[in-house]
Amino acid sequence: MSLIEDLNWRHAAKAYDSTKKVSQEDLNKILEAARLAPTSSGLQPFRVIVVENQELKEKMVEGALNPEVMRDCSQVLVFAAWDHYSDAKIDKVYDHHTDVRDLERGRFSSYTDKIKELYNGQTPEQHFEHTARQTYIALALAMAQAAELKVDATPAEGFSNAVVDEILDLKSLGLKSVTLLYLGYRDDANDYLAHMKKVRIPMEEFIIRR
Repeated sequence: MSLIEDLNWRHAAKAYDSTKKVSQEDLNKILEAARLAPTSSGLQPFRVIVVENQELKEKMVEGALNPEVMRDCSQVLVFAAWDHYSDAKIDKVYDHHTDVRDLERGRFSSYTDKIKELYNGQTPEQHFEHTARQTYIALALAMAQAAELKVDATPAEGFSNAVVDEILDLKSLGLKSVTLLYLGYRDDANDYLAHMKKVRIPMEEFIIRR
């Protein structure tokens, strides 16, 4: 199938079959799609936490707008962004870049010095606003890969960030949760969207040409 066909197939599942689990092979492909997502300056300022433990999921249900989806899905992916930029974080990423490419460390210092100066002039709140936006690109690619594999995926912002951050101890990792992605297989009998037509605004209204 083509990407467009895959995207027409997918929808945000509203009920999951708790007896069906996403295989490790398919999960790894979805995670790899997220890992390969482009990010600003190539910094990858976020991480993806995979929650499969049912006890943890039950704890995270508190504050979720769709608790049954969280409870019954196969895995919950938590997209969590850096809470701030720092010189050390930037250097670590670029040292990795040069090491992998067999270049001398500091090869890109003229560029990294510029972005350090930029971020050093901003507040931690501005940093998180920027890092959080990066997660949505990875989220979209993960959803597209899931659709190709015929794995249902439901993106969610409707949850308590404070609850998730505390349960997963994200503060100790310098991270704050941004979005969730529920993975699994739709429960056809209880997913009210499963048999409805996909609805989007018409192309002629969606696209504005100048």
